[in-house]
Amino acid sequence: MLRIAVVGSGPSGCYTAQSLVQLSREAHVDVLDRLPCPYGLVRYGVAPDHEKIKSLQNTLRTVLEHERVRFLGGVPVGPGGVPATRLRELYHAVVYCVGAATDRRLGIPGEDLPGSWSATEFVSWYSAHPDAVDDGFLRGARSAVVIGVGNVAVDVTRMLVRGAAELRGTDMPQAALDALTAGRVTDVHMVGRRGPSQARFTTKELRELGALPDTAVLVDPAEPALDPAYRDPSGLPAPLRRNVEVLRGWAERPPTRAARRIRLRFYLRPVELTADDDGHVRAVLFERTAPDGHGGVTGTGQYEEIGARLVLRSVGYRGVPLEGLPFDAASGTVPHRAGRVLREGVVAPGEYVAGWIKRGPTGVIGTNRPCAKETVTSLLEDAAALVRREVPADPLGLLRAEGAEPVEWAGWRAIERAEAELGASLGRGVVKLPDWASLLAAARTTTS
Repeated sequence: MLRIAVVGSGPSGCYTAQSLVQLSREAHVDVLDRLPCPYGLVRYGVAPDHEKIKSLQNTLRTVLEHERVRFLGGVPVGPGGVPATRLRELYHAVVYCVGAATDRRLGIPGEDLPGSWSATEFVSWYSAHPDAVDDGFLRGARSAVVIGVGNVAVDVTRMLVRGAAELRGTDMPQAALDALTAGRVTDVHMVGRRGPSQARFTTKELRELGALPDTAVLVDPAEPALDPAYRDPSGLPAPLRRNVEVLRGWAERPPTRAARRIRLRFYLRPVELTADDDGHVRAVLFERTAPDGHGGVTGTGQYEEIGARLVLRSVGYRGVPLEGLPFDAASGTVPHRAGRVLREGVVAPGEYVAGWIKRGPTGVIGTNRPCAKETVTSLLEDAAALVRREVPADPLGLLRAEGAEPVEWAGWRAIERAEAELGASLGRGVVKLPDWASLLAAARTTTS
């Protein structure tokens, strides 16, 4: 028997567990997660109105219900939880699939003013992440600035102008639903420092903005025209060419009257967030940029201020160090060779990585599947040596004896039932439980 711990139950963790049990009949896998709920960013990162993508949970569920896979939620690894060194003693191998847990920063004055948030904080709030806080994101905000032009930026822009009719059928927590539907944001500026041919959103996500009820999408033709590839998109890959076509259609369309406006802005680089007399963010100062001819941009010395009581920063994710593991601060990843963790350039037996902590925050959900398979292939090549080391017959008892209180699969199913019951009581479908206390209380309602 080969006992393996997979740390993280998002797509990379589940695909790692799936590859392990598919490729080795000896593999028995415990999937550990700090949260009592599985699925990682599929549960807490995918926009609630993207039901098709969220349905991926059904695929991940089949992995976690496999007879040789066990879900152990509510088990943190590192400070305040199970030390990485102890985990290594309990299993033949440990695969870390912990993602990229923080946001990249802008590094400009005023970034931390009240009213300025990372997009991840906003997403966590409307996705009912138990660590999220509600500090009144929308309070007093009529205009918002979203810094970034990736899919997360498109998601938060869409959520800001969605109406009650579209959101009520989602699993969004009731408090977030009430706040968003009562919100008075009428203008959202989504701003990128480069041109449309370099934006990271996908065409499907982009088009959704144009389908929002009573919402106008506005593009100033002069801004995207600074991008040579916008003027002549024939040399672009097909996905980028489609983005340009969508943007061109909006830029050439006569303005229409609508209750809400989304303004897509390009070639503007944030340089400072300024405050009002109460210390709350009131505007973002941008410098106009221009293509430098080498794929980047250069400043022009021309500035523009966009007023906003809400600023959401969406400029990418970044991995964070995990106590007990090496870390490359430059890339925000754990050094590895084909998934094998490297300590000072030497392979560390029995330690592996997969997902964003391995390769950085790149790709889509499906990218995690081949990434996980590469790591599992390395692990199984090492298996003959790994099984020579004696480990406990079942680590679960020792984890409990040392203070862990795992939420097993039956506990997660109890959470699912509680969320269905909450939704029914509100006249909605499934509604997520938004905090640690309610999640753990629901998990304890099962004795199986």
